[in-house]
Amino acid sequence: MWRQVYVALVTISLVVVFSATTYAQTLAPSTLGSGSHDQKAAEDMVQVITEKSVGEIVSKPVHRIAKKRAPVVTKKPAHPVVKDSAPTIAKDSAQTVTEKPAQAVPKSTARTFVMEPVRPMNQPTVSSTTKPVSRFSFRSADGKKESAPVITQYYPKQMVYPFGKVDRHIDGRLMQAASIAEERAHAHSRSRCWHYVKEALLASGAVDSRPKTELARDAAQELVSNYGFKRLSVNDPFSAPIGSVLVYGTSRSVGHVEFRTRDGFVSDFRSKTPSRRPLLGVYAKL
Repeated sequence: MWRQVYVALVTISLVVVFSATTYAQTLAPSTLGSGSHDQKAAEDMVQVITEKSVGEIVSKPVHRIAKKRAPVVTKKPAHPVVKDSAPTIAKDSAQTVTEKPAQAVPKSTARTFVMEPVRPMNQPTVSSTTKPVSRFSFRSADGKKESAPVITQYYPKQMVYPFGKVDRHIDGRLMQAASIAEERAHAHSRSRCWHYVKEALLASGAVDSRPKTELARDAAQELVSNYGFKRLSVNDPFSAPIGSVLVYGTSRSVGHVEFRTRDGFVSDFRSKTPSRRPLLGVYAKL
């Protein structure tokens, strides 16, 4: 059956070729001499095609070529992604969080998200433990145990004391006596304040003989009666002039005696602050 079909196809093709050549010859002019030659060549070609090629084409079975169709990939339609607008968080006085439905906003206008400022949460207070203040313990000359706080940090404005002033009315040898006492003084008291003050007064020439009283509280009376000292109208130890002698004590205590220096007080030891005992008076030799 396939051979008959192919023979019919070849026959149809030959008829078409002959009809084309015949039509071409009718259209060609008669003066051209090459027409007969072309016609013979065409007839020879047709004969060659009919005699040789037809038998070969018919004898060979033609296999049907089936083109494989490319698999059709169907893409699923992408679903539109709908973004949920962020809910606005509103905090009331009871610290409750409520979500409000998002309202439709036109595309032309930009979206604005309004949120309340975050408030700090109430954090529990941590009680900080205070470190105990370290103290320096020592034994005084009387054999008593005493202690003083150890300062680990420097506070320049915590302890401010005024400097002593120079009074030109008092004897200059008293300022020299205060300098001598400061050179001989110690860092801590040795309970010999009146003894060191006597030695300084005698070394500077402020007195011509060594005072004889034993108790420091009696120094004021002896200096006034025997050495020409006078009591100054000063009640604040810091206001005492440099070189003046300050006498402290009560009728039941031994008392204390010291010189006023430029930056503190001195007797048998140096101190930035005056004695805590009651002040009997400030004395100087004019």
